Amino acid sequence: MPVSEGSGRSTGPGGERRAAGRPRRESIADGRARRAAVDDPEVVLAAALRFLEARSRSVEEVRRRLADAGYRPELVVGTLDRLSAIGLLDDELFARGWIESRDRARPRGEMALRRELSQRGVGRTEIIGALDERREQAEERSRVGLESGDDGGYPASPDEAAARRLIERRQRDFDRIEDPRKRRERAYALLARNGFDPDVCRTVAASVAPPAARP
Repeated sequence: MPVSEGSGRSTGPGGERRAAGRPRRESIADGRARRAAVDDPEVVLAAALRFLEARSRSVEEVRRRLADAGYRPELVVGTLDRLSAIGLLDDELFARGWIESRDRARPRGEMALRRELSQRGVGRTEIIGALDERREQAEERSRVGLESGDDGGYPASPDEAAARRLIERRQRDFDRIEDPRKRRERAYALLARNGFDPDVCRTVAASVAPPAARP
């Protein structure tokens, strides 16, 4: 390979220049080909575990990741089986955790939760089970609240509770809107974008009050 005089850089076949001694970056195709040649299940397992370090994943998310990386199908299946056997992959638990995380940090309506879980390959049975549990928990909180004399703090609808939390987080934005109609419209649009059904959007948006009207 020719080296340009005084540059300390080698020149590639197409005339491109790179620092002498710097290794060529592996292309996506080369990486897939290298991983397709892997026959050690432990290598694939290690790749899956690295993918799980950031957060829990659905079975399908891990399968896609390993398949897209180029690992052989039989090794991917074996890895998924091993991870499921030791409890690191469980779509029922994943669905529950996903919904709990959303309700706590980024409130979403049931429509959005269904869509997000479906996009991650979670099955219909697991999604329905997790959402049913969410509804049961909301109803229980509402019942306990009523028994304790708090008739407004715990809506029986988990979507309504989540919608109110989302509005509370954006309350400062709504406080800047003096026109009540525009305030309701802005709240309705925010809720609709986050997957809440029209009834919940109307109910919660109508309750958005200016600072002076709030207790």
